[in-house]
Amino acid sequence: MFKLNIFLVFILIACALGVVTSQHMVRKLFMALENEKGIERKLDVEWGRLQLEQSTLIMHGRIEHIAREHLKMTVPSAASIQIVSINEAENRLDAKGLKP
Repeated sequence: MFKLNIFLVFILIACALGVVTSQHMVRKLFMALENEKGIERKLDVEWGRLQLEQSTLIMHGRIEHIAREHLKMTVPSAASIQIVSINEAENRLDAKGLKP
C-alpha cells in the first residue's frame, strides 16, 4: 500500500508540473497574441493615414496647381484643341504606313 501511495504522489507531482507548464505556455502565447494585436492596430492606423495621404495627393485641384506653379503649364485654348477618333487615327497611320 505504501508503494502505491508513493507512486500516486509522483503521478500527482507530474500532473501538477504539467499544469504549471501548460499555464506558463498559455500566458506566453497570450502575451504574444496581444503584442501582435497591438502591431495590427498600429498598421491599420498607418494604412488609413496612407490612404488619406494618397487621396490628397491625387486630387485634381492639387495636380492642376502643381502643373501651373511648378511646371508652368497652361490649359490650351479651344481653337488649338483637336479631337481625333480612333478610326481616324488608324486611317492616318495606314496612310503613312506606320501601322504595325
